[in-house]
Amino acid sequence: MAGRLPVADRWAVPALLFLTFSTGLVDAFCYLRLGRAFVGNMTGNVLLLGFSVAPGSGLSVAGPLTAMAAFAAGSLLGGRIGQAAGPGGPRRHGGRRPGAAFAGEALVFAALAALVGAGPLATTGGPRYVLIAVLALCLGAQTSVVRLMGARDVTTTVITQSLAGFAAGSALGQGAEASQLRKAASVVTMLAGAAAGALLLRVTSAGVVGLAAVLVGCAAACFLLAPPPAHADPGGGPALPVR
Repeated sequence: MAGRLPVADRWAVPALLFLTFSTGLVDAFCYLRLGRAFVGNMTGNVLLLGFSVAPGSGLSVAGPLTAMAAFAAGSLLGGRIGQAAGPGGPRRHGGRRPGAAFAGEALVFAALAALVGAGPLATTGGPRYVLIAVLALCLGAQTSVVRLMGARDVTTTVITQSLAGFAAGSALGQGAEASQLRKAASVVTMLAGAAAGALLLRVTSAGVVGLAAVLVGCAAACFLLAPPPAHADPGGGPALPVR
């Protein structure tokens, strides 16, 4: 992972894949239950807005616009978390900063799951926009924190670059084998999360968000409990590659 992550790869990669799977779950919930909007995949929202101009498309612009605005706000929040960590961003303090951010995200997901399951927060009408906004805010912050960590192979919310990098690397014979495997795992994990979310929605909506909360909590634990890379620079400078 370019040796920049605040914890060793053996901890970081599973944690990032937990986040990727949870994104698939949450996007399945939002797209299939909240009226055709994504909270992690902003490219999808841009396309939905474009499709909505066609007469009779039946696509709403409110959901995608809400998600994009909240995602941008969350990205700003994630950037502030990185700035608060000082020189070196989230890497300077090991996995504590990212772990705390992901723990907060897990708590928000758990609260939303409880509210949806108990009934106060409906998945239709006006309340669905609250769900879209809060989930997109969380995923925007997550994306920004992951980006500041330097995780290029597993970005957790967007797989376009992972898929392109895997295909290009395979075709040209470039890139380390481990890097290629991480990119492929990112794509497969997102697919699995979306499929699991779509199937689980046939039984429970709250359960999908609840499962996402558990997975994000596992990712947070990985970053909070993991030791820093063996060759990390304690002053926050670039670390040497971890093999």
